[in-house]
Amino acid sequence: MTQDFPDSPPVPNADLGYAGAAPVAGGNLPELSVSDLSRALKRTVEETYGYVRVRGEVSQPKRVSSGHLYLRLKDDQAVIEAVCWKGTVMRLAVKPEDGMEVVCTGRLTTYPGRSQYQLIIETMELAGEGALLKMLEERKRRLAAEGLFDAQRKRPLPFLPRVIGVVTSPTGAVIRDILHRLADRFPRHVLLWPVAVQGEAAAAQIARAIQGFNAIVPGGPVPRPDLLIVARGGGSLEDLMPFNEEIVVRAAAASQIPLISAVGHETDTTLIDFASDRRAPTPTAAAEMAVPVRAELLAQVMECGRRLEGTANRLLVERRSRVEGLARGLGDPRALLEGCAQRLDDRGERLALSMTGLIRRHRTEVAKLGAGLRHPAQVLGLAYARLDIAGRGLSGGVTRLVADRTSRVQALAPRLTPQPLARRVEEGGLRLADLGRRLDASFGRAVADGARRLEGQAKLLETLSYRGVLARGFALVTSAEGHPVTRAADAPAGGRVRVEFIDGAVGATLDGEGGAPAEAVRPASTSPTPKVRAPGRPGGQGSLF
Repeated sequence: MTQDFPDSPPVPNADLGYAGAAPVAGGNLPELSVSDLSRALKRTVEETYGYVRVRGEVSQPKRVSSGHLYLRLKDDQAVIEAVCWKGTVMRLAVKPEDGMEVVCTGRLTTYPGRSQYQLIIETMELAGEGALLKMLEERKRRLAAEGLFDAQRKRPLPFLPRVIGVVTSPTGAVIRDILHRLADRFPRHVLLWPVAVQGEAAAAQIARAIQGFNAIVPGGPVPRPDLLIVARGGGSLEDLMPFNEEIVVRAAAASQIPLISAVGHETDTTLIDFASDRRAPTPTAAAEMAVPVRAELLAQVMECGRRLEGTANRLLVERRSRVEGLARGLGDPRALLEGCAQRLDDRGERLALSMTGLIRRHRTEVAKLGAGLRHPAQVLGLAYARLDIAGRGLSGGVTRLVADRTSRVQALAPRLTPQPLARRVEEGGLRLADLGRRLDASFGRAVADGARRLEGQAKLLETLSYRGVLARGFALVTSAEGHPVTRAADAPAGGRVRVEFIDGAVGATLDGEGGAPAEAVRPASTSPTPKVRAPGRPGGQGSLF
């Protein structure tokens, strides 16, 4: 404890009978209940140790379902119970972890239900830079074990981003340095997400900014950044703590947009540097990493253009020289054509001679083949002889076939009698008569069932017919085209309508007051035309009266 305590504890009231109050000889000690004694001790402790600062190591931190935090503070000789209420837990600067050395500020009280004293924590801070570095190292090892710092997860930066998102304070010098450096190298469109870069709320704001940039839909009203820069100026380790928070590190690792971390000076290192795709030693260096130098690119493009032009010129010169050399190696085209023309004439003369000889040879072959052919009369005579022989053989075969079939029919004739056919006809007649009776019965039942269904459908149709509605005093209003008019807004002023009652229909003309008919005219076949005017109706009922 760092508070200066009194040299000696307060002396309890002897009248209450506390230990150490010597009883008066011959007197009686006052009798106290357990609750009275507990309340007295509680008042004494709270009045004496109303506000204290305690340094110790966190042990067994436990946050219950109600949101309250219970833990123990201990050193090498003693242990004290501590409790942090739900509203205070949300405002703590550090998240207590087992083994963390902290300095807690609060008030000392007692808990009569367990006869123990405890510290009500109001603020908590790390006890020195050594404990802070130990906590950061432990957090770094845990996040690295999850793979958030793996090199395979890091994405390359775009060569020339169209839009750059910057997460930093809008009032600091960092954003001005980044904008100035981008304007010098290559002006780009910059989106600033203003956040606090120091304090308890900074970590949550930075994480929400990274997630917000990633949530922008491409092609929307707000352009989606191609590159993110999370930047802050230099400061102490405590000032840079928001960039060491786990929520910020996880947001940077989950970012789908390539991210550059530029927190602090060159010697400052935070956990977001390990999760980002590229670490910049300063915010100015981050701007230099984001875009190339426009003047250098222009110079490089001009140099490439000059080199391309020179290369093209040299290529043309080389190709021209090569064509000229090849042309010198070729002969005169006319000399080449003269030889070809002479060979063509020779081939044409030889072709005419060869055609004459070929025709002569073919004629000789045709004469030889003609001498070996028979005369058509001889061929026909041979064919007639073969046909006569085949005709005589066919006549004898037909005679034998007829005789054979005749003998088979004569053998089968005694077996053909009408008795089986008569029996089958009689049986068929009996079955036909039975089927007729069954058909008559089933047809009668079907007609009766159909009549019952028809009667039911007629009753249902009568029930659902709008004629029943007309019989109750309503009327059906239709337009001149025959369409029902169901709303007053649908009835044109001065238009013709047809009003149908239960006993007939009449024509009517609407006036301009709420779509009510101004005049009703019966058809020529009915009685004289009555004057009809609908009484005033509420909105939406102008078509029924």
